[in-house]
Amino acid sequence: MFDKEITRLKQQHLFRTLLSRGSSQGAVILINRKRYLNFASNDYLGLAADPDVIRAAAEAAARYGFGSGASRLLAGGSLLHERLEKEVAAFKSAEAALVFNSGYAANTGIIPALAAGGDQIFSDELNHASIVDGCRLSGARTLIYRHKDPAHLEALLRKGGRKGRLLVITDSVFSMDGDIAPLDDIAALCRKYHALLYIDDAHATGVLGNGKGGLAHFGIAPEPWIIQMGTFSKALGSFGAFAAGSRDLTDWIVNKARSFLFSTALPAAVIGASRMALQIVRKDRKRRERLQANRAMLADGLRRIGMDIRGSETPILPVRTADVETALRLSEQLFRHGIYAPAIRPPTVAEPRIRITVSAGHTEEQLERLLEILQRVQ
Repeated sequence: MFDKEITRLKQQHLFRTLLSRGSSQGAVILINRKRYLNFASNDYLGLAADPDVIRAAAEAAARYGFGSGASRLLAGGSLLHERLEKEVAAFKSAEAALVFNSGYAANTGIIPALAAGGDQIFSDELNHASIVDGCRLSGARTLIYRHKDPAHLEALLRKGGRKGRLLVITDSVFSMDGDIAPLDDIAALCRKYHALLYIDDAHATGVLGNGKGGLAHFGIAPEPWIIQMGTFSKALGSFGAFAAGSRDLTDWIVNKARSFLFSTALPAAVIGASRMALQIVRKDRKRRERLQANRAMLADGLRRIGMDIRGSETPILPVRTADVETALRLSEQLFRHGIYAPAIRPPTVAEPRIRITVSAGHTEEQLERLLEILQRVQ
């Protein structure tokens, strides 16, 4: 049925296949029983295989079982869900928080709950695909502002006028470029034009602002008109997502976000792991310090060997290539030398690249090995 379309993807070097890992997530992984240095994971703090996180998951499963059996509205949630939400709210300095099953589910559920026909959304042009889909599902008029360009955003806000609710949406850390949104300027514009601000903090939570995320990084106090979405699946090494904001906001989302209303609750084991990971992030600064040191070392090394990482400011280090074929060749060469760093191609990004992510779990020797191989095969 789809053979012609699949053939076309292969001819354009855009066909994707799945790869299965034979080990836990970490700086070194097993693929087909062979060890590879892993530079493709969002497990920035190395918590996915942390013994305390694993133990917390096992203890939660032993007490509450595994499957949740129903949505939160049908008592699918446990006491652990409620406790995690209170802990997230305190961590994010918000009145309340609500757990979602994934970042994608959060964005495609919350955004349509905040804006609808007659409202206007202002979205950064490089926002994550889940934000794009959430905007489409909302039915609101969506205006795209140039990447990290507050002046263009203000021009659109001024031109759009006051028609219904205004909602500005941005990633705090952009997942394919590793740069940081100017949240201070954007928040000032939202205050000036009485707009809601929705921040996707997925790649900032656990990394920026002493782990608290984008607002803390810029010293911005949470306000009732600011909504923070974040995930447990990246720096926290677990799974799921959350929204943090005012109590009115979470009450509204419980009643209106379809991805929350009609999803079975996350298993208690996942919630137990997230609680432990959050506790570690709050107390253990050494992991973030190692992450920052590793990021600085690798970024400096990539620049030294002539790699273009442009505006990256975080553990996401994109190495751009001239075309898709070059990105695929580079990724294949790395793989042959025991390094896993897949090519990222359209439509995920406009410019093909190797998206390198560094973690607190990498050693200096592993980073030097990556640089050595990159210099040899580029």
